[in-house]
Amino acid sequence: MSAVLTGVSDDLGGRAASGGGFVGAFTSEWTKLWTIRTPYVCLLAGLVVTAVFTFYYGSIARINDKPVQPVGNASVSSVVLTQFALVILAMTLVTSEYSTGSVRTSLLWVPVRPRVQLAKALLSALVGFVTAVAWAVLGIALAWGPFQGHAEFELSKVAYQTVAMGVYSALICVLTVGVAFVLRTAAGTVAVVFFVVTALPGMLVGLGGPVLLAVNAYMPQTVGGYFMLGDGKAPFPDAVSVLILLVWAVAAQGAGLLVLRRRDA
Repeated sequence: MSAVLTGVSDDLGGRAASGGGFVGAFTSEWTKLWTIRTPYVCLLAGLVVTAVFTFYYGSIARINDKPVQPVGNASVSSVVLTQFALVILAMTLVTSEYSTGSVRTSLLWVPVRPRVQLAKALLSALVGFVTAVAWAVLGIALAWGPFQGHAEFELSKVAYQTVAMGVYSALICVLTVGVAFVLRTAAGTVAVVFFVVTALPGMLVGLGGPVLLAVNAYMPQTVGGYFMLGDGKAPFPDAVSVLILLVWAVAAQGAGLLVLRRRDA
């Protein structure tokens, strides 16, 4: 009886996903994401880290008598930590299915491989963007009090930094989904993304030298940091910074699709 029910369920899911095309695939991914616990834990963790970090950032700026700065700098600085809550959330879209073997069912429901990957990438980008924007607004609100005159609130600047945080986080999520399709394990995905996004830039800056510093200028977190701060010190215009981040995301997606086509499950 269990096998019959499973078969019926799979058949209904398959017809819903394949019949709905990309919309059906996206809806399926949305439903699967919010039926597990990990996304909620990630969102809560990012919320707590944002709150603590931005309050602390504003307090330290006041205590150390730092020059007046945009209040959004507090939220932008918190991304160094909170981005990994979104990395884990995005990774879960892929690795949770490979760990349980349910990816076979997903690929039966949606046999067009690029459609499955695109649905996961788009969902991760949407969640990453909306979540980062919400965290940015929360961080700005919490940091304003502790700054006590050491920050300025300029609506256009606040809006820019808030949207920039959303764009950066969305592209980091898309990059993560691509890496997850290549490696298919949670530990491996987190390790590689952490190395590329955070560890490698730190190593390049620590070792120094014109060549290594030039390479660092093109790393995702470095480019994203300049882009989100928007202080005029970036080596590239904003459009070029977004393009570089997009190249990283597309390259990861391309690698993931290549592996998916050669060995889907």
